[in-house]
Amino acid sequence: MYCVKCGVELGDSETKCPLCGTPVFHPEMGPPDGERPFPAEHRHTAREVNRSGALFVVTVFTLLPIVICLLCDWRINGRVVWSGYVTGALLLAYVIIVLPLWFCRGNPVIFVPVDFAAAGLYLLYIDLFTGGHWFLSFAFPVLGAAGLIVTAMVTLLRYLPGSGLFVFGGGFILFGGLSVLVEFLINLTFRLHRTFFWSFYPLAAGLLLGGMLIVIGCCRPLRESLHKKFFL
Repeated sequence: MYCVKCGVELGDSETKCPLCGTPVFHPEMGPPDGERPFPAEHRHTAREVNRSGALFVVTVFTLLPIVICLLCDWRINGRVVWSGYVTGALLLAYVIIVLPLWFCRGNPVIFVPVDFAAAGLYLLYIDLFTGGHWFLSFAFPVLGAAGLIVTAMVTLLRYLPGSGLFVFGGGFILFGGLSVLVEFLINLTFRLHRTFFWSFYPLAAGLLLGGMLIVIGCCRPLRESLHKKFFL
């Protein structure tokens, strides 16, 4: 028999540990009246953080620099010059990071399009404020295509369990094709080149990686072998 606190070996007749003084508890004998068979355990229970209160504080700390930047910009320039960029960036970060936390079980199928829509509004503001005339011909189709691809991937992963290899394989292929669209729209909007220079490289990588994942998903023995070796 051993002491439950310090682990020293005890004799059968011992009622207290000779080393630390802990009362001896024998499993075949009932504990003495009024004495605990083992030392009291002191636990410090962590207090739960109020979710709504924490998010309210984050919201206030997001609005505070927005108000300060707008007031400073208006005081110095008499109009909104640079504070709009700061305001838009902070609001975009809030929508992407903080807004889903307000919901206990936020659905990413809903929040992903909302994030892309918020990013599109921010780019539209920059385009209108700077007079760039590149939003409709470049930013909108690129952002829209990327948003559709990501939303489709998130939806399939959420509602079709076990389709990860096919979803990511198709995603690699589509993003490879998106790189070709990006270079085409850059050349069309900003008139940089008349031919394609760099987009075929990510396209080739996307086709190879995507095709490999799709083949692995179709070949059950190969998939099981990789799962055993790499826990995929």
